[in-house]
Amino acid sequence: MMKNLYLILILFLIAGNYQAQDVEEETVEIVDIIKKHGIDNSEVMDIASWITDIYGPRLTGSPMLDKATEWAQGQLKDWGMKNVHLHEWGPFGRGWELTHFEMHANSPSYWQVIAYPKAWSPSVSGSGDIIYLDVKEEEDLNKYKGKLKGKFVMMDTIREVEAPFEAKAKRHDSESLLDLANAGAPTPRPRRRNRAGGFSLNKKIWQMLEKEKPIAVLDRSYKGDLGTVFVSGARTGEGRARDNDQAVIPQMTLSVEHYNRLLRMLHKGITPSLSLDLKTKYTNPDGMEHNIIAEIPGTDLKDEVVIFGAHFDSWHTGTGATDNGAGSSVMMEVARILLETIKESGIQPRRTLRLALWTGEEQGLYGSRRYVGDHYAEFAENGWTPQALKEGQKTVSAYYNLDNGTGKIRGVYLQGNQDVAPIFREWLDPFEEMDASTLTLSNTGGTDHLPFDGVGIPGFQFIQEPMAYFSRTHHSNMDNWDHLVGEDLQQAATIIAYFVWQTSQRDDMLPRKAIDIDLMEK
Repeated sequence: MMKNLYLILILFLIAGNYQAQDVEEETVEIVDIIKKHGIDNSEVMDIASWITDIYGPRLTGSPMLDKATEWAQGQLKDWGMKNVHLHEWGPFGRGWELTHFEMHANSPSYWQVIAYPKAWSPSVSGSGDIIYLDVKEEEDLNKYKGKLKGKFVMMDTIREVEAPFEAKAKRHDSESLLDLANAGAPTPRPRRRNRAGGFSLNKKIWQMLEKEKPIAVLDRSYKGDLGTVFVSGARTGEGRARDNDQAVIPQMTLSVEHYNRLLRMLHKGITPSLSLDLKTKYTNPDGMEHNIIAEIPGTDLKDEVVIFGAHFDSWHTGTGATDNGAGSSVMMEVARILLETIKESGIQPRRTLRLALWTGEEQGLYGSRRYVGDHYAEFAENGWTPQALKEGQKTVSAYYNLDNGTGKIRGVYLQGNQDVAPIFREWLDPFEEMDASTLTLSNTGGTDHLPFDGVGIPGFQFIQEPMAYFSRTHHSNMDNWDHLVGEDLQQAATIIAYFVWQTSQRDDMLPRKAIDIDLMEK
């Protein structure tokens, strides 16, 4: 009897060893297949060219975003993604389309001004002199009443431009990565208090401008030089420029060199004259917007979900390449890699894999927040504070996001979720040669993982190389395909594909951190 028990035990151990070996071989095979399709057979730069060269820029509410959305849906269907559909959210407000723009200095000499209109500026055409608005307190406004109509108004001071002795682009080094690795868990940020005086004065300045109706208000790029111009949306005295029927003063951002030149002329007592021809259209009258959703169905755990995404919208001066055609291209490439991996390996994902391409991110994470609000939690009227969890919140194992430019992945921001550290460490091991090994408990803000993280879903943004993202391309006229780094995007897509796959295949969902507020389940 004892011999039989020993024999059974030996056979059990042998079978266990074979099973462990099979699992290890399967894992190695999946990694190799993912690397093959992510690196050797990459299509990420071609995807990026479609998103940027052909369908860029993609301002939320614009006709070009609609065209890009239609293209993305068709491409995902052609690859074999299932349940490809649009998630509607809104109302966002009116859209905006630029159809023509030119600005010239006419006197004391002719030259072409490097400038870009701010989004939601209305059409305007005309010529006029420049007047500098020197307002330090509310009483100064009286000096300009009745004097601004037909003028170009400048308010910014001269910004000194320094010689570029230091490179604008950089990568992480051992010191910066060590700092990240040693960073502790994030602490809640105190709410910033508005400086009531400054805010109130600015509001009154813009209210006066709207009454005076100058031809246009000109400002300078707040950073950048050598023709790099950082531009976003128009300002108003009340409401938002995208609100229907909101009056908006035409506004342009000039390159710092050209703004400085004009202001130096004024300081010398010479009044330059400018001419402007701006043609724009307000679009999207119903105000509704759409996120793009597509899936690879799961099997035994199909009711649980792994979401991976990026924001699809952009600002309007470049083609939205590093912000965030890069992230959108990578996440579409992740979907393609996973489909090819499933086809080649014959292994199906256990959990449903869901791709999400968000819109309205640039104006306040609107698309992702509304998606989370529709499916996973109820929010207070401010749109940020969760009041109650929905049943679907329990079904999401993780959300993975990419939105910090073209740089390759160096690791993961854990958002204070220390229990996932050993899991992610194991998943990064096969990519040691790709320089992705840093895990930090700290968080990073300003992008679409935050709504998920805020309702207790494990949401992660990857650590990326800084490159020239904030110094040259972020929200600028230089945000074009040429500033994407193909090898970096290939690496990012390969690693994210493996993370999504491993999240799908493990027996348990990823560990969750505690939520700061007491959420009642609904």
